[in-house]
Amino acid sequence: MFVDTAKIAVCAGRGGKGCESFERNRFKIYAIPSGGDGGGGGDVILEADQNIVTLLDFYYRRHFRSEKGGPGGSNRKKGKRGKDLLLRVPPGTVVHEALTGLRLRDLKSVGERVIVAKGGAGGKGNADREKATEGIPGEERELLLELRLIADCGIVGFPNVGKSTLLSKLTSAHPKIASYPFTTTSPLLGVLTQKNSKRSVVMADIPGLIEGAHTGKGLGDQFLKHIERTSFLLHLMDMSGSEGRNPVHDYETIRHELASYGKGLLQKSELLVANKMDLPSSKENLSRFQKKLKREILPISALTGEGLEKLVKALFKVFTSHHEKESIRKD
Repeated sequence: MFVDTAKIAVCAGRGGKGCESFERNRFKIYAIPSGGDGGGGGDVILEADQNIVTLLDFYYRRHFRSEKGGPGGSNRKKGKRGKDLLLRVPPGTVVHEALTGLRLRDLKSVGERVIVAKGGAGGKGNADREKATEGIPGEERELLLELRLIADCGIVGFPNVGKSTLLSKLTSAHPKIASYPFTTTSPLLGVLTQKNSKRSVVMADIPGLIEGAHTGKGLGDQFLKHIERTSFLLHLMDMSGSEGRNPVHDYETIRHELASYGKGLLQKSELLVANKMDLPSSKENLSRFQKKLKREILPISALTGEGLEKLVKALFKVFTSHHEKESIRKD
């Protein structure tokens, strides 16, 4: 099960109690205070882990607490510090404070960490004061975790246009494929690797969008957030016009949804791909589409493999161009 939001409660460890003890020897008339300080409580830490792809673990368990600090000992011995609690999340997880909505950290990079609850300080022993003190409680917080996938290319389009079939042909991903709409109900990642090269493009199959997606219709707003981080989009269309659909209308509708959602989706580079070219009506529809919109479009058949080699070359061309622009911008 793919889970991309979770609300959790975290509590850092309480500091250990300071020790109250006295040292006596035959050379001193009065006992000497010798109690050590308590150990600090453990922190609660979130870390982006490349082996984690969903927030599913936080769906079943929502309360987390790190270890409390150990008490101080006699002879000024300091208590043991409590162990930190490390929670692993997928790269791309955005951490919010649940009550205020304040964004605490966007864990984009693998290995990136953030302390979300700091352990309490240990209490003071009576070696440095008249009386030992209790440890301080650790921080408590309610957090909202929101996963936004990190991918190079986002595949968008209406339901049943062949997005999952295309992803399965280009990558090693194995999505559920069927000839009815809404087979894909959650985003799926696949990696396209170029032959004789170490370069690879991470592709995200986004569940089919429909008119009104930006307002939440068909859970569209939940899916659109997963292409916010993509470098470019692959807009896949059913050029056969099956199910009585009009490819021109479909294209304009999806573009309208991207524009309405905002957040720069419409400004992303777009690779336009006409699928199902193995069907009889596709060629006529493709000609009509090109005359109407005057857009360059790659004809393919994800089912038969027609045109996939050209598509792969085009994907890596857009991918390389984007990264070159990014490098220039950073310099």
